[in-house]
Amino acid sequence: MTESRILIVDDDTSVHRALTRLLSRAGFNNVKATDEPERVVDLFETFEPDLLILDLNMPEMDGFAVLTQLREKSLDLLIQVPVLVLTGEGGRDNKRHALELGARDFLTKPCDPVELKIRVQGYLEIRHLHRKLESHNQELEQRVRERTREVEESKHEVIQRLMAAAEYRDDDTGEHILRMSQYSELIALEYGLDERTADLILWASPMHDIGKIGIPDSVLLKPGKLTPEEWTLMKTHCEIGADLLSGSNSETLQLAEVIALTHHEKWDGSGYPKGLRGEDIPIEGRIVAIADVFDALTSERPYKKAWTAEEAIAEIKRTGGSHFDPAVVEAFLRALPGLEAISKAFGNRF
Repeated sequence: MTESRILIVDDDTSVHRALTRLLSRAGFNNVKATDEPERVVDLFETFEPDLLILDLNMPEMDGFAVLTQLREKSLDLLIQVPVLVLTGEGGRDNKRHALELGARDFLTKPCDPVELKIRVQGYLEIRHLHRKLESHNQELEQRVRERTREVEESKHEVIQRLMAAAEYRDDDTGEHILRMSQYSELIALEYGLDERTADLILWASPMHDIGKIGIPDSVLLKPGKLTPEEWTLMKTHCEIGADLLSGSNSETLQLAEVIALTHHEKWDGSGYPKGLRGEDIPIEGRIVAIADVFDALTSERPYKKAWTAEEAIAEIKRTGGSHFDPAVVEAFLRALPGLEAISKAFGNRF
């Protein structure tokens, strides 16, 4: 407590010298005094006082003006730092006005040494407790941030394990999922979605085909063309995935459910499983549809060769308005430089 910083503001140098001596005898040695009230705001920033002792009656700039300046600078200053007002007058109006501006208490000049010590010590204890509370709150906020980070890491680990489970039964490589999720994020940003939504899409989109877990190997891994019956069965992976992901409180998994269900819908209503049309298809599903198809076209599979990027881009442009949302196609085209960088990072030609 004795190291607490005390700032005295009084135009009479003999007064603040006397106060400094009294405080020193009481054990308070970290005291700064000034007869220039116009410097108070700057001193709050440089000296950072724990207590302000302020004279009200000063000719050039009185204590009311100082309190007003401090309020205009930051109301927190007057909430956190106690102000003891020095006054030679006991006028009720002056006291009321000082209290309205943020003062905490009054000292009548000349100050009684015992009263000065008790008042100063009491308000410095309040300030000390306030600092401890502030430090405790900062610790709590840091713990919350750390816990939030741990939860996010756990969530991402669960997502990655779900991705691995889906990949284990599918011909697609894990790189397809990593690429298309990053493609989806970039397209979302180019479309105009905010960064938080784009980040949700990044983490939700890898689960778009999680429903393939429920498709029999004889259909899922069949090297040749599927029969109509097999194709009907294959299309159920959208609803299977949505069912697997449903009922979660996680915002990411809720979005993953939407994407799993809608990423095979088409702008003209000819897609599946619901035959949704136009903007009835959630924007996240429309975005992932393009990212998924573009990466599938440009990737080699056991049953097909990889298309060139130019061929895939031409196909997506051609089917804008039928398969794909034309506005999302435009966002895809704007995102191409970023998509190329992602593709090359995975060693793919573009």
